[in-house]
Amino acid sequence: MKRYTIDPITRLEGHGKIEIFCNDDGSVQNVYFQVPELRGFEKFCEGRPVEELPMIVCKICGVCPEAHHLASAKAVDAVFGVEIPSAAKKLRELIYAAHYIHSHIAHFYALAAPDFVVGPTASPAERNVLGVIGKVGVQIGSEVLKHRRLAQEIQKELCGHQTYCVCAIPGGNNKALSEEKRKEFEIIAKSCVDFSKFSLKIFNDVVLANKQYVDIILNGPYALNIHSMGTVDANNKVNFYDGKIRVVDTKGVEICKYDSKDYRDHIAERVESWSYLKFPYLKAKGWTGFVEGQDSGVYHATPLSRLNAADGMATPVAHEEYQKMYSTLGGKPVHATLAMHWARLVELVYASERLHELCRDKEITEPKVRVLPTNTPSEGVGSVEAPRGTLTHHYWTDSRGIVKKVNIVVGTTNNNAPITMSIKKAAMGLIKKGTVVNEGILNMIEMAFRAYDPCFSCATHSLPGNMPMIVNIRDAKGEIVQTIKRG
Repeated sequence: MKRYTIDPITRLEGHGKIEIFCNDDGSVQNVYFQVPELRGFEKFCEGRPVEELPMIVCKICGVCPEAHHLASAKAVDAVFGVEIPSAAKKLRELIYAAHYIHSHIAHFYALAAPDFVVGPTASPAERNVLGVIGKVGVQIGSEVLKHRRLAQEIQKELCGHQTYCVCAIPGGNNKALSEEKRKEFEIIAKSCVDFSKFSLKIFNDVVLANKQYVDIILNGPYALNIHSMGTVDANNKVNFYDGKIRVVDTKGVEICKYDSKDYRDHIAERVESWSYLKFPYLKAKGWTGFVEGQDSGVYHATPLSRLNAADGMATPVAHEEYQKMYSTLGGKPVHATLAMHWARLVELVYASERLHELCRDKEITEPKVRVLPTNTPSEGVGSVEAPRGTLTHHYWTDSRGIVKKVNIVVGTTNNNAPITMSIKKAAMGLIKKGTVVNEGILNMIEMAFRAYDPCFSCATHSLPGNMPMIVNIRDAKGEIVQTIKRG
């Protein structure tokens, strides 16, 4: 038996590895996607005053701190049984729209684009963000950096820092938005709308216009027929900050729709001996293993699943692009894994349009952004749609508000089973009898998990280590016959 080890995998946040076991004829027998770090951030929170948690949990990850900050803040509001003022809610959503803009831009241009703009089998020396800039031009590269910076300036102004957020407190926010800043943000938002449209044009010109890429998306080993999860508003339109969590099956029929506080009635978590990362599944279906189809308990929580679970987007241009995507890909739901990149750009348009809407809302500068909690604290759940999937924070406290227990289910945890399955399908489709395993093949296997934009710092709550990769190919006796090194 031959064994291929990809350790660590690249262009993600955190650390993971892939183990591929092949039969003697070279065909793939099994694949394991492993997250080797110990999960443990929940334990760090025990014994703390619950009002400190929104500031603590944003340090779980430097890529999506606002997601943890706001999910935590909503959980703390629920612990104290307090309803925040309307202006505070809109301010939080404004912050979150800016966060989505900077996060989705980072993933598309720095993590995903090298595989499409430069090419999936291009040399590693070129297949990176510098290679992308070399293809699209320095001017476009500067626009990428500019709009990430502008989005983070909004976060810094309202959160106190781009990463270490302090704005959301029990009962609302600690700062209102001035009229002067509102006008500045409105200009930024309009620029982000234009840039998001331009990003979709790049996707159309570079990816959709390339028959080889479209064939990889639709007919390559990158499809997974599983259920879809996402948060929707009262009209079943995509919403990142607030709403009900909706799950639809492989045919697009609603399985369940629930408030975040009821997540344990619908979602269960299991463990496997070869990973510290848990595997959530739908209780309505039960755990039937790592299998696809209508009877599977596996679901995904991604940009594509959010669009699958919704009836559309709540802003006009994003909705047009939503309809175009599904029309091009043959209708809803879409199960093409690499279509997540397209869905992510549709969401970028929505986040930009929603930011622009909120910046023009007359209520957004109202000074009343907090009410003081008066109830005895106990238990609370809060959730948002993190860029990488549905994020849930669940806190239990004593009567003084001291944390007794914490459970955090992040987007990448929701996606652990589908990532495992996607990698296996990619490996089985790409490595067959007689296949010469090279750098390009390895990268195309990695593309299967990269579409999920996984964040293992969030999922395992551990800092990443070094990022070299060494793949040892062994014969049936365990002797190394070939070594491929990266980094």
